[in-house]
Amino acid sequence: MKTFEYDLRYLKEGIEELESYLLSEQLFWPLEARTEPGEAAYPNLTLGNLLLVEARLKARPMTLAQQAQLGALLPQLEQVRSRWRSAWSKKALHSLHNRLKMWRDFLDEYTKAPEAHADRYPYEVQRRVMLALLAGEAEQAPPEVNDLIGKLDALLRAVLMKGDFIWEPELQAGFPEETYWYLYGRLPETLEHRP
Repeated sequence: MKTFEYDLRYLKEGIEELESYLLSEQLFWPLEARTEPGEAAYPNLTLGNLLLVEARLKARPMTLAQQAQLGALLPQLEQVRSRWRSAWSKKALHSLHNRLKMWRDFLDEYTKAPEAHADRYPYEVQRRVMLALLAGEAEQAPPEVNDLIGKLDALLRAVLMKGDFIWEPELQAGFPEETYWYLYGRLPETLEHRP
């Protein structure tokens, strides 16, 4: 489980590297951020990861001290986003294509061998969340991107077993079911009719 402090450190380190990242050609930017003993290593800096961490942080119930810590970082993020709007949008579009490919590949693997991949869903679905977050940041995404997202969503709706929120309960308020319906259920380990 990722804690507020874990996500906050990622956001802080990501903001420090963000300008260099946006102006580079790299999609995955190594972060030098250190984690605490027992914590998972930080993923590379990407806009998808950064937006997901921001959304998770905003979703959590926070103490006044945590609100102040996050409140100090968000204007810095917005400043870089505004200053490098064109580079931000270009990187968001590139990230959108990459995450869409990864999400499509996972669903393809799942439909071919549901018993081997259903348990990966709680992790893999973060890519679908990233797609939602990135779509609002990328200017002029080609129509085929939205078409493919729609087709993959239709496939997912056909097999998803509705249920409880699958991430940490304290994040649920930030990811309402009406928008993030794919976080409220699980994939079956068998499919009667393979799509």
